[in-house]
Amino acid sequence: MGICTSSHIERGGGGMNWPSTAKVIQKDGRLQEFRQPIKAGHILFHNPNCFLCSLETMYVSSRAPHVPDDEELQLGQIYFLMPTSKSHTPLSLQDLCTLAIKASTALGGSNMGSTTSKASPCTDMNGVQPLSGPQGYYRIPTDFEGIGMNSPVARGNRRIEFYD
Repeated sequence: MGICTSSHIERGGGGMNWPSTAKVIQKDGRLQEFRQPIKAGHILFHNPNCFLCSLETMYVSSRAPHVPDDEELQLGQIYFLMPTSKSHTPLSLQDLCTLAIKASTALGGSNMGSTTSKASPCTDMNGVQPLSGPQGYYRIPTDFEGIGMNSPVARGNRRIEFYD
């Protein structure tokens, strides 16, 4: 995978610091990290029929803006590799929750010091537990260590925040 790297711990002065990386969550949930700036086009070249979007620009009821091919991914940011078939579809709250779970799972295995959560027998493969009832509500795990879900919600610019 070219210049794909994983994070490591740097010790200095008694504290631990993780080097800042640009993180790309693949469609299958794998995490790719880049210590050096890299152009979006390089990642897209290896992932045809996909587009990149930044976690910072994803909102409920809005389409995910594409990161331009010539733009460098920013260190410290999280990006999602998404199928082009989703490029013109507005994101639902369920879509964003699914992506948050995917990111939480990927980041949990990236030496970021977070604990991994075990799914109960009633959860699906994304860790989402369906609740009974006609509305189709879902219980979403809220242990998103390493992920801040502060996305403005369409109409009203309210924020969605998950707390333990």
